[in-house]
Amino acid sequence: MRNIVAGLFVSLDGVFEAPDQWHFPYFNDEMGAAVESQMAAADAMLLGRVTYQEFASFWPHQNNDELNFADHMNTTPKYVVSTTLDSVDWQNSTLIKGDVNAELTKLKQQPGKNISITGSGILVESLLRDKLLDQLVLLVHPIVVGKGKRLFANEGDRQPLELVDAKTFSTGVLSLTYRPAGA
Repeated sequence: MRNIVAGLFVSLDGVFEAPDQWHFPYFNDEMGAAVESQMAAADAMLLGRVTYQEFASFWPHQNNDELNFADHMNTTPKYVVSTTLDSVDWQNSTLIKGDVNAELTKLKQQPGKNISITGSGILVESLLRDKLLDQLVLLVHPIVVGKGKRLFANEGDRQPLELVDAKTFSTGVLSLTYRPAGA
């Protein structure tokens, strides 16, 4: 069975929005290796509408860097959860509408590697609540951003998590890996 794994850059005050504006001073070889490891462990991406639209407007026009992010982003199969989109045009993208939980449960039962989530905070929240998120990897940056969308900003039920791995990078970034408690 495949796992759905969310990997997010987050600030100390819980902001995950627009990491391109605050995270790069902390990006080093350690973080690059952690991100590359997450990419290698997955063969599909799961995106919410907002993240999909941001990525689809950016990645198709990029050239590869040393980590081949552009190639990975453009060629990896993408599953997009949306109640408002009617189609998805970025290559290798499939729209998931209707009973999202049933569709994702089917997807998890297919052979393959992890299904990764980048960004898509509302989707991460809903998958955790619906017991479909298998792992949450937070790269917590030592910065207070002060404004922006916060992870888990919406009110909801308590969701206990179990810490299964923790690393501290030389930049002060914490790599924290959680899974739902009792999983």
